[in-house]
Formats: sequence, structure tokens, C-alpha cells
Amino acid sequence: MNTSRAKLPLVLLGALGLATAGCSSPVAGTPQPDKPTAAASTSAAAPTSGNPFAARNQCALLDQILAGQGFPKATPSVAQPDRACAAQKPSSGTGKGIQVGLFLQEGRLYTDSITHPETAKRGDINGRPSVEEPAPLGTPGQCDITMAVEPHARADLGVTSDLPTEEACAQAEKYAIAVEPLLPKG
Repeated sequence: MNTSRAKLPLVLLGALGLATAGCSSPVAGTPQPDKPTAAASTSAAAPTSGNPFAARNQCALLDQILAGQGFPKATPSVAQPDRACAAQKPSSGTGKGIQVGLFLQEGRLYTDSITHPETAKRGDINGRPSVEEPAPLGTPGQCDITMAVEPHARADLGVTSDLPTEEACAQAEKYAIAVEPLLPKG
């Protein structure tokens, strides 16, 4: 795996499904910096009013969807351990390296922090509104899918890999479809 990509904490990409996700139209607008809100500064593990993730553990969710696929146990992000987690399967033999991250964030909409609206696509995952963003940092082999979690929250599932970007998006879609039923309903 490319070491520069391997060191990127996927869940901190910003805004961390092609056919089955129903992605079809580009996202309108211009890129905006990720601005924390008062609600976003609250710990996801602490029960707070309006936090749909208070009863969820992002690492446990990630471990559940990656079970049996050769990934090690998911580990919390250094920067946001209460909200973000990742698991990395290194390259081996003919297999390609892949890192999968999950970021659960209250107080943000799924359409916030889109870095490349010209390539981002609106769609849905199992009926849940989503945005797929190929190569969000302009690096091949990356793909983020951000899903709406009401009220005013989002789940960002991202893939960083040695795969072509289209395949990274197919992997992100697969994992987003698996995690969607485990997210709070709104």
C-alpha cells in the first residue's frame, strides 16, 4: 500500500455506491471548509439531547461490517476517538491494501463539507439520502460515502486503497450498504 495514503486517517478526510446506491446527479454548490458547530463538539459517546449516535460505538459498528474479511480490530482515530474509527488490511501477495473508516457526527448535514461538488453524486443507500465523493482529496483509490442520519447528523464511510478509484467507490458502497441498517432511523 502506498505509505502516504496508509498514514491518512480516513475518518479525518473531511466529509468522509454507484448503481445500487442510486447515485445519479452531481452535488451543486462550492466546497466549504469544515466548520465545527456547538453540537459537533459534543462527545458521541456521551448521551446528549439530539445526538442520534449516543448509543452507538463507531468501532463496534465497523468491526461488525468487516467481520470475516481479514481486517484487524478497528481502532479509534487519534484526533476524534469518540466519533471516528478505522481498520486497515495491508497489501499482501496479490491482494490490494485497503483502509475503511467510519465517522459518526452529530450536528452536521450529509451534504456539508463536500470538497469536489463537480464529481460528487447524490443518491441513496437503502433509501437513506447520501453523497458519494470519489477521490475527495484528489488522490486515486479513495472514496467517501456520507449518509443522512436525522435529525442533523451524518455517517461518513470512507475507503482508502491501492485500488482504482472506481473500485474504491464500489468497496465504499458495499460497506455503506452493510452499515446503513445499523444506523439510527430518523
